[in-house]
Amino acid sequence: MSIGINTNYGNYNYAGVNNVEPSWAKNDEKDEKKESAVNQQGAVYEKTAIEKSSKEDDSKAIYKKSATDREAIVQQMKAAEEQQRNQLMAIVQKTLQGQVGAYGKATGNSMWQQLAGGNIKVDAATRAQAQKDISEDGYYGVKQTSQRLFDFAAALAGDDVDKMKEMQKAMEKGFKQATKTWGRELPAICKETMNAANKLFEDYYQQASLSS
Repeated sequence: MSIGINTNYGNYNYAGVNNVEPSWAKNDEKDEKKESAVNQQGAVYEKTAIEKSSKEDDSKAIYKKSATDREAIVQQMKAAEEQQRNQLMAIVQKTLQGQVGAYGKATGNSMWQQLAGGNIKVDAATRAQAQKDISEDGYYGVKQTSQRLFDFAAALAGDDVDKMKEMQKAMEKGFKQATKTWGRELPAICKETMNAANKLFEDYYQQASLSS
């Protein structure tokens, strides 16, 4: 019995023994067809998912909504922004109240202590701590207090330049309201704190313009 072996390997088409296609070639062909079918199914699924997601996003788009719905969304956004401004104004007034109270204790000025809602009678240890608090690096000092006000504003604005400008206005309004509430000009340390906070805002705007 003679066995004919095809030794023609041209173009990598190996015919096998007696021109009979080897089983591994058939298996490879089956695997390729199976893989192709799976890939096609995956492509169809992916396309369907993308189209579905696109339709969902499109249905959520504000320009697709009715005039009444759009107006409601705008009002909700305005209300949220107003709430943020009011929140910062309240933080400013509370922070200044704490600063004024510490200032009153440190200087022995009973008027500021009383306006800040603090105890008029202050012992030596409390006064010493208050003096430390309003010092250059103290908790109620210009540096730390101005930084806290700026950080509060940045947290509410979410690093949005336009919103930061609104927060700056709210901060200044909070300062004016505190002055109006107490019926007199606030201590110099409070004004210096506001100036330092405004400087932080200006530095932020300058950095943002360089990054854009």
